[in-house]
Amino acid sequence: MDKIILDGMGGDNAPMATCAGAVQALEADKQLYIIMTGRKQALTAELSKYKYDQSRLEIVDCPDVIDMNDIPTEAVKRKQSSLMAAYWMLKKQDDICGLVTAGSTGATIVGGQLILGRIRGIKRPALCPALPNAKGGVTLLCDCGANAECKPVMLCQFAVLASAYAQAGFGITNPRVGLLNNGTEEHKGDPLHRETYKYLRQMKGINFVGNIEGRDINYGDVDVVVTDGFSGNIALKSIEGCAKMILANMKTQFTSSLSSLIGALFMRGAIKRMKKNLDFNKYGGALLIGLKKVVVKSHGSSKPVSVCNSILNALTIYRNGLIGKVEEMLEGVDLDNIIVNQEG
Repeated sequence: MDKIILDGMGGDNAPMATCAGAVQALEADKQLYIIMTGRKQALTAELSKYKYDQSRLEIVDCPDVIDMNDIPTEAVKRKQSSLMAAYWMLKKQDDICGLVTAGSTGATIVGGQLILGRIRGIKRPALCPALPNAKGGVTLLCDCGANAECKPVMLCQFAVLASAYAQAGFGITNPRVGLLNNGTEEHKGDPLHRETYKYLRQMKGINFVGNIEGRDINYGDVDVVVTDGFSGNIALKSIEGCAKMILANMKTQFTSSLSSLIGALFMRGAIKRMKKNLDFNKYGGALLIGLKKVVVKSHGSSKPVSVCNSILNALTIYRNGLIGKVEEMLEGVDLDNIIVNQEG
């Protein structure tokens, strides 16, 4: 059995979404064992609504919950929360292969660094979601919010981390890496991006193809988009908002008249396929990559399907040896000169 620990109280829709998602994941993978942390009474009451293999799910009682108003650094130390209990179990128990949470992003990042720890040599972990692209595949955006201010060495490491994720999570061989910038020319951007471009071009083991602009993220011409967390978060939220706007506008137009409704009936199959292609939930949450074990951070408003897919994604990443792949790639790239230049 492969054990995944799930923050049962994390997210706006917990414990309903976490319990329903856990049950769906248990049904989808018969080799999965789930440990849920949280308020046992609430979790037990919610799980009683479903039929599932009770021998593959256990609950660890935790009295507290970190909410979105808590200061992460204080909550990590002060609260006996479901998220922190999950992190301590993940750290201490070798047979637990990953953690999934839809809780506070800040607390997830702080707990990951203070309790679980980073892979040796990694400066900062990064949030890396998988975005649907126009070619029917995925584009990984790294970082999308964990590090607002970055140095070139960090962006270069994000390229390594996301390239390893592309291989371990999605089977992409020799993933193409692009640097998010305000133009495709080599000389474009601020000093951070110009210097990062220079290092990425020289790095061994990374398939760097150059700068890309924001409009290129979802085209599918690159498999990995490297960016600082500030720009990446804006890009991610803009893409999500654009997708919602398109779907909402389509619904309005297709219901605006009888002829539009009739046309929508003929296009129903195509509309369903488009909605499926644009659905972020099918890839689960963002991988908090760079830590010593697999941690997946789902959106705070995650529904059961997103929780389920986050659990299954964490399993796939673990089984395909992500951590070992990152360590192998770090050994193969030449970052020594970058680190010396940045710290010297």
